[in-house]
Amino acid sequence: MVVVACADESEQVPAGKLVEAAARGNAAAVSALLARGADVDERDDGGRTAVTAAAYAGSAATVRLLVGAGADVDILDGTRSNAFLALGETGDVSVLEEVLPGEPDVTLTNRFGGTALIPAAERGHVSMVRALLEKTDVDVDHVNDLGWTALLEAVVLGSGGPEHQEIVRLLIEAGADRSIADNAGVTALEHARANGYTAIAAILD
Repeated sequence: MVVVACADESEQVPAGKLVEAAARGNAAAVSALLARGADVDERDDGGRTAVTAAAYAGSAATVRLLVGAGADVDILDGTRSNAFLALGETGDVSVLEEVLPGEPDVTLTNRFGGTALIPAAERGHVSMVRALLEKTDVDVDHVNDLGWTALLEAVVLGSGGPEHQEIVRLLIEAGADRSIADNAGVTALEHARANGYTAIAAILD
């Protein structure tokens, strides 16, 4: 008698394929792989999950699919990023809307010790800063490993232009503490004056 072993369904899915499909923003491929038994929280060699890869790819549909399948949006990869923290870099609010149902831990920090709000402020992502302040409980005064809050980073690393002016205004309206200084004891207002950012200095003063 010949005995035919029944392989685990998940064994039919090559390792890494789910993350690869998510990184391409290919929701159809992701759906098919999940149906075949792929682990929704599988990681690639760098520790990145499919939902984080999809967030970086800017694929709201793929993120929605993965979150709906139970993906853990808090898993940090080898660069200390995850599906939520990635959005501080990308500024993609449409993806944020799909990550939020996964109930992300907004206190988790990136490789610089910062929340998603800090890089969003630094990069001039006005819509993301507004969304994070309105839709999450992210700490507006969190200080990263460099000694900077979102307000400080918007001034120190920002361009001083309209986007960063609006971000400074949003942070102030959200209750950001203007008195917090960097590791050298310099406040955001003092940085703005030193950089010649008169419009930002006027908002802060």
